[in-house]
Amino acid sequence: MSEREEGLTRRQAMVAGLAGAATIAAIPAALGGAADPSERGRPEDPVPGRLPVVFLPHGGGPWPFVDVGMRPAEHAELAGYLRSIRELPKAPPRALLVISAHWEEPVPTVMTAERPPMYYDYHGFPRESYTIQWPAPGAPELAARVRELLGAAGFPTAADPKRGFDHGTFVPLMLTYPDADVKTIQLSLKLGLDPSTHLAMGRALAPLRDEGVFIVGSGMTYHNMRGFRDPNARPIAETFDAWLRETMTLEAKARDERLIAWANAPAARLSHPREEHLLPLMVVAGAAGADRGTTAYNGSAWGIRLSAYHFG
Repeated sequence: MSEREEGLTRRQAMVAGLAGAATIAAIPAALGGAADPSERGRPEDPVPGRLPVVFLPHGGGPWPFVDVGMRPAEHAELAGYLRSIRELPKAPPRALLVISAHWEEPVPTVMTAERPPMYYDYHGFPRESYTIQWPAPGAPELAARVRELLGAAGFPTAADPKRGFDHGTFVPLMLTYPDADVKTIQLSLKLGLDPSTHLAMGRALAPLRDEGVFIVGSGMTYHNMRGFRDPNARPIAETFDAWLRETMTLEAKARDERLIAWANAPAARLSHPREEHLLPLMVVAGAAGADRGTTAYNGSAWGIRLSAYHFG
């Protein structure tokens, strides 16, 4: 079920029962009074060493900035983890390449705008949720490099000059990079959501790690909207999450074989009726190469177990 198709379910799962109380006060603090990114210095020298790759859970809708019913401890733990990612690269990255669960195209497609707009791809939240800004500059030169690498691996590609940052990108990165001072582009998933294809996409993009590009996959390790807030779903999420945590620690060949056959894992389809929120992990695992994963975050949201993984 797509983001648009599940609008009512998302609203029921996240907004119902909030007694109409939504809090936007956190937005200015999260934005940090950011200056125009064009006025800020950005690193132009090559980043020394190979950058890590990350798969993170982006939560639901505009959750850090609107009350969506997360328990305070859950909210604080996930927000704290997302803020910590900024310190992971040993030097500031030249640019960010984000693979978001919320963009699918017939062929892998990159955004090419110099100043990407916002794309509020959630439903049923307060009006203020549709005024959030994260004005990171785009990176057309990185978009061209992504297309070059994917093309060399046999992938037809496309460019989208109008695509904006969806909430799989701007929501977590408003916490990680509140000043919006790093060039950022998104790369779409490929329709069909074949795991082998997305692993191969990641392998093709691995050279970017040596070129100062921080690759981030944004999804969720559990994404069954009807399961959030349902106590009966908790053991399901725990079971699949445990399988994923074990899988990420394996050497690359075994890890990738398990990811290709992910639907056979315990509780897999109960955790992901549709796998778009898992596929960014495939791209990240492909880009990881021989690096073994570590579980960087293992918390919960709305009572459901979620994890994040780092490689390198």
